[in-house]
Amino acid sequence: MKRSKRYRAAEGTVDRGKSYPLAEALNVIKSQPSAKFDETIEIAVSTGLDPKKADQSVRGTISLPKGIGKTLRVIAFCPEDQAEAAKAAGAVEAGGEELVQRVNDGWLDFDVAIAAPSMMRFVGRLGRLLGPKGLMPAPKSGTVTEDVPSAVSEFAAGKIEYRVDAGGNIHAPVGKKSFPPEDLTANIEALIDQIQRSKPSTAKGKYIKRICLSSSMGPGVTVAV
Repeated sequence: MKRSKRYRAAEGTVDRGKSYPLAEALNVIKSQPSAKFDETIEIAVSTGLDPKKADQSVRGTISLPKGIGKTLRVIAFCPEDQAEAAKAAGAVEAGGEELVQRVNDGWLDFDVAIAAPSMMRFVGRLGRLLGPKGLMPAPKSGTVTEDVPSAVSEFAAGKIEYRVDAGGNIHAPVGKKSFPPEDLTANIEALIDQIQRSKPSTAKGKYIKRICLSSSMGPGVTVAV
């Protein structure tokens, strides 16, 4: 793949054979040439988990202490008498079967979907559409709840979900490139701590094998584990 001049310049700042202390890794990323927008800093955690085994699934949510620098677009599948409260809490759309049908027809202009338990018999038909995109509400991720307005408020403010993918990796945003290093550090440490505490009791061998950080348009930087 042909890389841009900016990317090649950024790549030149990274020693591929080195694992950087966190503070140094962030300094490297922040010193790289920037794109024309405030890039998201993303973390990739390689684990020793076997995601094919149900008892080695890791999934959860966390409100990062310094936020992620973005207001998420949240929708709420809820009874009509709760729709106004959900919108007041920050939902861009809220409702019952009509909203389910709208999404089923192809409307996907949102980042997070919250659902009341009573709505899951209708939302379930969206599994094939939302599941592959990571948008399907689920109790383990805190997106199926009786308290829809509170969940909407938390996710709209930047609460994130993390989960192990098919390759045994966890990907998540941890802030913006414009964040002070100490804010990024606080977010990263909070997320890693949460992942550590989510370790399945059945996991064998090394749990966290490798950690990489990168900006949206930049190369990965390996962080010393």
